[in-house]
Amino acid sequence: MLNITGGRWHGLCYSAGIRNKPRNNRKHMKLHKILLAIVAAAAGVGLLSSAQATPITGMLNIGGTATFDTTSLATAHSATFSDAIVLGGNSGDFAGFAVGTPVVMASYTFDPSTITNGLWSVNGFTFNLTASVVETPRTATFLSITGTGIITGPPGFDPTPGVWAFTSQNAGGRPHSTFSFSANTEAVPDGGMTMALLGAGLTGLAAFRAKFAKP
Repeated sequence: MLNITGGRWHGLCYSAGIRNKPRNNRKHMKLHKILLAIVAAAAGVGLLSSAQATPITGMLNIGGTATFDTTSLATAHSATFSDAIVLGGNSGDFAGFAVGTPVVMASYTFDPSTITNGLWSVNGFTFNLTASVVETPRTATFLSITGTGIITGPPGFDPTPGVWAFTSQNAGGRPHSTFSFSANTEAVPDGGMTMALLGAGLTGLAAFRAKFAKP
């Protein structure tokens, strides 16, 4: 009798386990489906956010006063900036920038080439410099630099690579010099774009010297 009862008891136990197993499986399946739904929803949000972001386009021209570590631009390695403002001739996302808007600029070491985050910031846009090339000829009164960088913008804009050009002139061996900085996100760096940027930089530099340079 004990063996029979024991056998029947174990059988009932076993049967209950079989009946409960599909229910557990169904619970796991439901949980799995919920997790998949959450992951899919998160991925959808990421795609939506990515789709809404746009690259930054256009050219921005900046001018001001630069102070170099030597009086001769032929031997200078770094510069600090003051009186930096937005110049004219801007396009794309920078077209609405008012001429004369103040620009915040960080100190800059260009020889050797030095990565400089936040080289300039204005109206929610920031320029992170990634590489510099000092152009030749380089003289005691004229300095030209070109390179590449990344411009970031307000929410909704993607960080965008671009090319840039920096030109500076001084006279009489003074450490202070006017400068012009042009950044363009609409083209990859090549000879033609470098020349175009240098032309824009020199034009902006001449305009800045004529209106804002101090004797």
